[in-house]
Amino acid sequence: MTHSLVCAETVSRVSSVLNRNTRQFGKKHLFDQNEETCWNSDQGPSQWVTLEFPQLIRVSQLQIQFQGGFSSRRGCLEGSQGSQALRKIVDFYPEDNNSLQTFPIPVAEVDRLKVTFEDATDFFGRVVIYHLRVLGEKV
Repeated sequence: MTHSLVCAETVSRVSSVLNRNTRQFGKKHLFDQNEETCWNSDQGPSQWVTLEFPQLIRVSQLQIQFQGGFSSRRGCLEGSQGSQALRKIVDFYPEDNNSLQTFPIPVAEVDRLKVTFEDATDFFGRVVIYHLRVLGEKV
């Protein structure tokens, strides 16, 4: 059965936060299920989110809800197990809108993920995400 794999023990990091205002735009808002909050990156050529899970997982889907005008034209999902180097799992191509988008992931068993957002639709390279979900199952 597929369910959200991000839990309280999952360690997350982000490339940047707008004006370093983590209270209003921090990474915790990616996973809080609140429609009123979001992660807002600062400007830059690419933005990313890393996730370290407390155990091995089998990823099947990635769900992302951007703010239209602040999305990414191209994304890359990388993963690894233990201390191995990250390896590319799949590229994905989001649409520039406000809908929750689902991207199927080829079978990947990992305990670390990195989601990189490239070629932002915002002129300054900012990305705004309301929801980020990793779906699959624990191994």
